Amino acid sequence: MTFENSLEILLVHCQGESGNVLVGGAPELPGATILEKMNFLNDVDNSLRLFLTREPRAQVVHTTNLLLPPCRPDADAAFIVLQPDTAHPMSGSNCICVVTALLETGRVKMIEPETVVRLDTAAGLIVARARCEGGRCISVSLDNVPAFVVELDAAIETPQWGLIRGDIAFGGVFYAQVDADQVGLRIVPEAARGLAEAGMAIKALLKDQIRVAHPEIPSLNEIAYVMFRERHDDGSVTTCTTLKPGRVDRSPCGTGSSANLAILHARGELKTGDRRISRSIIGGTFTAEMLGETTVGGRPAVLPRITGQGYIFGRQELRLDPNDPFSTGFALSDTWGPQVGEL
Repeated sequence: MTFENSLEILLVHCQGESGNVLVGGAPELPGATILEKMNFLNDVDNSLRLFLTREPRAQVVHTTNLLLPPCRPDADAAFIVLQPDTAHPMSGSNCICVVTALLETGRVKMIEPETVVRLDTAAGLIVARARCEGGRCISVSLDNVPAFVVELDAAIETPQWGLIRGDIAFGGVFYAQVDADQVGLRIVPEAARGLAEAGMAIKALLKDQIRVAHPEIPSLNEIAYVMFRERHDDGSVTTCTTLKPGRVDRSPCGTGSSANLAILHARGELKTGDRRISRSIIGGTFTAEMLGETTVGGRPAVLPRITGQGYIFGRQELRLDPNDPFSTGFALSDTWGPQVGEL
């Protein structure tokens, strides 16, 4: 057996959420921009994503970030988020994993006490500031793309819970943010299965009830995730983002936390310089800060900064065997949930 055709992967997590980074062996992708390359993976050839994100090489909680050379001259690197359902334009926790991998492996030179890393993504340029000490990334702060609200208190008709309300906002992808008590659940580990199933049910309903489109990137036109939340008196929020085919984010969710800043600002509850703590279902934390105001396609928007930490815990080498009958993987409902047929 040889490993002539193989993929080199760093195993990384951010606050418990898998964010592995494919650092070597990936084929070149057509496209003049990272958005075009992502669209190629989604619309033309999804074989690499399926190989990396499904069984027998991965499990339902796996994400692999495809590291690429940047397409814009002001960036140090580029990445695309590969998940079981599709390739996504941006993710805060995955971005933190990518920055950590770039710096701790020397692919981008680490400068202590702070290194600035500029990342080309399908959602736009992300500027990351890594606090570095002793060859480690102690924390990574992401200056995310502008976040904005589409609709506050949008009505969502559901057969199970009746009429519920959700805030529709963009923080790198589109979210429907819903207070968890509307579906009779708390954001605690023992409720993870119920939250995942509720999130998938609501996401399916949103397709026919609420339309979204980024005013400057028309191909970003889907509510990617339902994020449940619990607000606390100290201004912090506990979050639970639900992902296809039926699982919950282990991290506090960076793009969701960015969208939450836009929602709080639209409600008059947040101003420039304010910070909020986002907690995950397992107790991990991000700090979300509003850096300023801007506009996106004429909409009021906020400039978010998300701070968290990632951890490299191993390496993996995957062999590309042309005779493998499961080269595009598979997924079964025993572990992936009943929504597996929608993948």
